[in-house]
Amino acid sequence: MALRDTRANQLDKFIEDNLLPDTPFRTQVREAVDIICTFLKERCFRGAAHPVRVSKVVKGGSSGKGTTLRGRSDADLVVFLTNLKSFQEQLCRRGEFIQEITRQLEACHREKKFKVMFKIHNSSYANPRALSFALTSPQLDQGVEFDVLPAFDALGQLTRGYRPDPKVYIQLIEECESLGKEGEFSPCFTELQRAFLRDRPTKLKSLIRLVKHWYQECKQQLGKPLPPQYALELLTVYAWEQGSRKTEFNTAQGFRTVLELVRKHQDLCIYWENYYSLENPIIGRYLKKQLRKPRPVILDPADPTGNIGGGDPRSWQRLAEEATAWLSYPCLKKWDGSPVDSWHVPPRKDSYWTHEACDDCQHWEFSPRPITLQGGRPPLEEENWSCVIL
Repeated sequence: MALRDTRANQLDKFIEDNLLPDTPFRTQVREAVDIICTFLKERCFRGAAHPVRVSKVVKGGSSGKGTTLRGRSDADLVVFLTNLKSFQEQLCRRGEFIQEITRQLEACHREKKFKVMFKIHNSSYANPRALSFALTSPQLDQGVEFDVLPAFDALGQLTRGYRPDPKVYIQLIEECESLGKEGEFSPCFTELQRAFLRDRPTKLKSLIRLVKHWYQECKQQLGKPLPPQYALELLTVYAWEQGSRKTEFNTAQGFRTVLELVRKHQDLCIYWENYYSLENPIIGRYLKKQLRKPRPVILDPADPTGNIGGGDPRSWQRLAEEATAWLSYPCLKKWDGSPVDSWHVPPRKDSYWTHEACDDCQHWEFSPRPITLQGGRPPLEEENWSCVIL
């Protein structure tokens, strides 16, 4: 049964039957990732003209966050290189590292080093951000799509509960403003993006999968442009934080709340202070400038220069129209035909910092409020995967 025709009280079963990756699928993808990780560590830069040292390889994207949809076999691998000493160097030199990775992949294919097939997707950009390719093997039911991104290791080795030194974000802000490349260096903060979701309740991750599935259906129906899928993931986290914070909740209510927020996209102003704070003068001044931008504003919790909600406002309007249509479908109706209730969630975050209701936002008032999760620490749904080279 399609999602739109599924009854509201059957959404959890729909997720379990259709969206959660099964064990064989996860195992196959993990094996493919291990093959590429080994290649990047042991072979890739061995014959480079100048010595190249890989400090770590980190799995990002949905696979790293534990929100992969069944059947969507893609993986982001961020290769942190000690040769890159700044964000600007990453921007200027990433092309040469991608060329070297491509050259070595093609050599492995010719030499039949691995029992796999590589298919390189050519990029039309002179200085691409990532190398995209597919890996196939007789042992895999389907090919696994990879994006490999060279990155500057701005954070170093992380531990659980790590909070970056403000100097990291000050350097990021200064270089982004100088280069005019806000949001360009989010791969450097992949580990924080992953940690932001890692310890969330299992059911919240299931709700994220449901929203992503809905987004993919909208994408098939509407085509482009649409807001980034990551914006919908963050919107789901925000809806849960503001409306529930429980490890167990009504999935239909959570789903409706996200759709209602999409409909209110012109009012959205959302950010987090898990890793950066308004208290630092330089960071705070920059964040206030970010929060004054035209709505919707959804700041990447790991990268304050990334406004995930920005871009073409028409893309949000198209998605909002689709969200309005979905409110009348059975998946958001009770048995008696009345609409499922939504959580009470404001489109603007005022938990920590409140400001006068004006676009200039000149007056800010600090009002701290502690946050505690209900239900204790949930079990980890996905492995905390990274490959560190010592």
